[in-house]
Amino acid sequence: MKPQLQAFDRLLIIMDELREKCPWDRKQTMESLRYLSIEELYELSDAILESNDEEIKKELGDLILHIVFYAKIGSEKGTFNITDVINGICDKLVVRHPHIYGDVKVADEEEVKRNWETIKLNEGKKSVLEGVPNSLPALVKAHRVQEKAKGVGFEWHHAEDVWKKVEEEMQEFKQESAIENNHDKLENEFGDLLFSLVNYARFIGINPEDALERTNKKFIKRFSFMEVKAAENGRKLQEMKLEEMDVYWEQAKKMP
Repeated sequence: MKPQLQAFDRLLIIMDELREKCPWDRKQTMESLRYLSIEELYELSDAILESNDEEIKKELGDLILHIVFYAKIGSEKGTFNITDVINGICDKLVVRHPHIYGDVKVADEEEVKRNWETIKLNEGKKSVLEGVPNSLPALVKAHRVQEKAKGVGFEWHHAEDVWKKVEEEMQEFKQESAIENNHDKLENEFGDLLFSLVNYARFIGINPEDALERTNKKFIKRFSFMEVKAAENGRKLQEMKLEEMDVYWEQAKKMP
């Protein structure tokens, strides 16, 4: 048996034992695992953003455990098991890659994506947007629905056209911001502006979620630096004027 198959078989055996003998594991349901799975996925995302291969390896292990856990519960319910899960994804990959497992010819990755969406529609999907989860964070969802639309050809031709749309939405937002007691309309226009910025980022190959998270981390690092510097001088940020804090902020910006 190949080492990877031995390792996977070992995990299945351990899962069986835990489900039988451990009070905590025995108590878990798909519903109770759901939030833990989401947390594990975010931890994997953090590790990827930090380029920490060791942590990526660990977090992938946690996710595989969750997949096996769900499949174990499914087998107990008699609805599906791990074999069904793996065969299901294998079958899907074969069907949706006719350029590999069939006689379809493709020119590039964009054609692969278009074929993928067409096949999904032929499988009974009513909309190319059906596969986008409702509970996705709004920024991620915007990126995904735009990618899905692109998959069927609904896409800008040039980056400058996308940027013109950003400028148009910015102007509309500025106009609405000048009107008092206009919160709902202002919120709508701000949403349009964010959506157009996400679209531009996607068009030029930037993942907006990754970009914003990097900026979040940068801000947190710099703000923490300010807090430390203020404490070293016997001060608290809330007791300082903005001009005083700016001195520390400029120092923080020089950090690598």
